[in-house]
Amino acid sequence: MALPLRIALRFMALVSISFFLSCKSNKVLADGKVDGSLSAKAIVKNHYANTTNFNTLSGKMRIDYSDGESSQGVSVSLRMEKDKAIWMSAPLGMVKAYITPGRVTFYNKLQNEYFDGNFAYLSKFLGTELDFEQVQNLLMGQALFDLKEAKYDASVVNGDYQLKPKKAMDLFKVMFQVEPKNFKMASQQLSQPLKKRLLQVNYTDYQQIGKYILPQRIAVAAIEGDDRNTVDIEYKSIEFDQPMNFPYKIPKGFKEITLTDDAK
Repeated sequence: MALPLRIALRFMALVSISFFLSCKSNKVLADGKVDGSLSAKAIVKNHYANTTNFNTLSGKMRIDYSDGESSQGVSVSLRMEKDKAIWMSAPLGMVKAYITPGRVTFYNKLQNEYFDGNFAYLSKFLGTELDFEQVQNLLMGQALFDLKEAKYDASVVNGDYQLKPKKAMDLFKVMFQVEPKNFKMASQQLSQPLKKRLLQVNYTDYQQIGKYILPQRIAVAAIEGDDRNTVDIEYKSIEFDQPMNFPYKIPKGFKEITLTDDAK
């Protein structure tokens, strides 16, 4: 079953601010041992030294969505070209999405509707700035923000390294937890206390597929006031660095979706 329009819209927004089970070379990695003497600078350096530098990725993604009142799960096909494109398609192409650095677009054949805009529009919809790189980083277990641009206090919390900025950001509060085995994200949190907004991204286990270290599952929660939306992601049957294309064309006659500040 394809995602209904409202769920597809929320999923695109959540993931836009915001791998895996594979039939070969699939190994879940155990936790590493924390070094309490490691400096924040060393933790950040190790995080970027372990960036997953692939060319292309393809496979399937299991998505479970809930808004507190309704929930639905669906499996979609996933294709990515690093720094260039993210493409998703629900069974029979009923819902398709295509994200590039300059474009965010998707359509839903059940409602004969489509959205075609950019990150600025979705940023207004979510109430926070975002871009393609942040979406890609979220999916790959990398920090949403460039950790090299600030200084952090480091501590050890629940077996992970925790990083908090020494100087508070103007509009947001951020917190990062880095797992010690591969220095990938264990959790990252972005909040706007005055607007009662919170984005929480948790990563459950990492695994090795060939030479790549990737998340196995990702849990995204977006809270605004009393509203809570969650997206749980699990990646399957992943292949790397294969030639691929990104077939995407909005069907004729579909009605364009207009996002408003009170969209639900």
